[in-house]
Amino acid sequence: MNLPKDAKKIELDNITVDFFEFTKDGDTFVYFDTSVCAAPEPMINAMAGLKYINHTNKKLLMKNHQIPSGLFPRIDKSFDFIIERVEDDNVLITFTYTQDSLAEIDFNNNFCAGA
Repeated sequence: MNLPKDAKKIELDNITVDFFEFTKDGDTFVYFDTSVCAAPEPMINAMAGLKYINHTNKKLLMKNHQIPSGLFPRIDKSFDFIIERVEDDNVLITFTYTQDSLAEIDFNNNFCAGA
């Protein structure tokens, strides 16, 4: 994915890759790429990004080498997600907060079994 020229690097707690924020077509996106990372880095970064967009209208874009199936059961009551296959057989997952969700997520539970 080519980031727009106006993408700004942002700092979040407990991340291991760079995160960028940009606006496109009126929506605010937060993007990170863990496609070359091994477990548990994708889970750690996904939970940090989801915590950042929690209770907002921002969308989180995660580029990864595989579908992070261990992540979805932890967040599916509070976030919707769409999975797309992109270049080099990677995936791009777009996460959005489910408005008025009453579910609570333990964002510190970022352990990954590597599956």
